[in-house]
Amino acid sequence: MKILRSYALRLARKRWRFRAMRKSRELTPVVSRHRAVRPGDVLLFSTLRNEKVRLPWFLRYYREVGVSHFLIVDNDSDDGSREYLAEQADVSLWTTTASYKRARFGVDWLNWLQMRHGHGHWCLVVDPDEFFVYPFCDTRPIRALTDWLDASSIRSFSAMLLDMYPKGPIGAVPYREGQDPFEIASWFDSGNYSITRNWRFGNLWIQGGPRARMFFRDAPERAPALNKIPLVKWHRDYAYVSSTHMLLPRGLNLVYDEWGGEKASGVLLHAKFLDTFAAKAEEEMRRKQHYANSHEYRAYREGLKDQPDLWCKWSEKYINWRQLEILGLMSKGNWA
Repeated sequence: MKILRSYALRLARKRWRFRAMRKSRELTPVVSRHRAVRPGDVLLFSTLRNEKVRLPWFLRYYREVGVSHFLIVDNDSDDGSREYLAEQADVSLWTTTASYKRARFGVDWLNWLQMRHGHGHWCLVVDPDEFFVYPFCDTRPIRALTDWLDASSIRSFSAMLLDMYPKGPIGAVPYREGQDPFEIASWFDSGNYSITRNWRFGNLWIQGGPRARMFFRDAPERAPALNKIPLVKWHRDYAYVSSTHMLLPRGLNLVYDEWGGEKASGVLLHAKFLDTFAAKAEEEMRRKQHYANSHEYRAYREGLKDQPDLWCKWSEKYINWRQLEILGLMSKGNWA
């Protein structure tokens, strides 16, 4: 049985890689600066649409932690995102008008770019509203983390998605372009999470937080997954299966210890809940390009009618990564 499962997963990985190669024909280069990438550089991959207001802080944040180059797919933005990114000296940019949904929500496009340009590099895959926090990130660049992972023969690094939100109605405080989003969305749920095991792929499945209790209170099993594996020492034979929730080969998903001790892990601070959220939810409902007929955005639209306040008496205000470790949301493991 184990041999059959292993064989089935190898076939699946070949299928996803072939699909990525086929979907690469949908991408048109806007500007290619990847020849400037050096061995050992940490690369960031992302796909986006109409995120111009977020991009200045996004790029600044990841430059400061030590990302060397950004490889980005713009999915037919009309707000100036493409033009802004094309001007950035450390960005290589592709554009497409093809269906985000039919590219498996951008996974096929990024799988191809990582196959083509990420081989041998530590690659970080994040959305423009996700900000990677790792142990000692306040004093050590991301290259220190990847050097330690290399020395420890660790090929993948997990990070729980932590939804951040303001105190008060989501749309009460306007977000300014270039602003640190966590000046506004500085609160999070320290508990209220459930964890199960995906036995086929070996990864943990985490749900909960403010989205589960506010937008999916009647169907918590349909709440978005919060488990991610965003940082991987990429090999051209690898492939993400579903967003960054899981990938193949299966061993890359085994990012938590089962027999005592703790593996190092991080957090992705999720700056989704700003005043831009309502307009984004409406746009995505019109486009119908998201998973399960956009059921997640249907829940958001319904929940936003009453201008909800996600803050509650159990909310915690974000301080730093050490706070998240104390709360058990991430771990430095044996990295000292």
